[in-house]
Amino acid sequence: MELHEHFMNLAYQEALKAFDDGEVPVGAVIIHNGRIVGRGYNRIENLQDATAHAEIIAIGAASSSLKSWRLDDCILYVTLEPCLMCLGSILQSRIGTVVFGAADPRLGAIISRPYSTTAKHAYGRFPQLVQGIMAEQCGRLLTSFFETLRKKN
Repeated sequence: MELHEHFMNLAYQEALKAFDDGEVPVGAVIIHNGRIVGRGYNRIENLQDATAHAEIIAIGAASSSLKSWRLDDCILYVTLEPCLMCLGSILQSRIGTVVFGAADPRLGAIISRPYSTTAKHAYGRFPQLVQGIMAEQCGRLLTSFFETLRKKN
């Protein structure tokens, strides 16, 4: 559990970068054999790209680093439960384990919606899951971001 908190803290540092850039503060890191091979944070607004989620950026970086799209032996740490698009990317890249902080009851596709059953059936596999690592801290960062945004508007 302590190792999960260490790597989730690194994902949280990525989320802080998104916060500072005015993006929804979600951060991700991908670990392979105990080292970071990919990292990312939301860049949707700055890149004007709907696919620029933290997980997608981290998966691209990890694939480049490992020179393979197959990330079977990798662990994805992400501060917010992945959405359906990101779940698809996780499944396509064959990430073995997903560790996430805060649940996303509105858009989460891992535990908050029943997509996992369909995905398991379609792909014949599903990543191992660890949820709730630093959930309160990750959730507070998101709440703070949206409160600040509402005050501006």
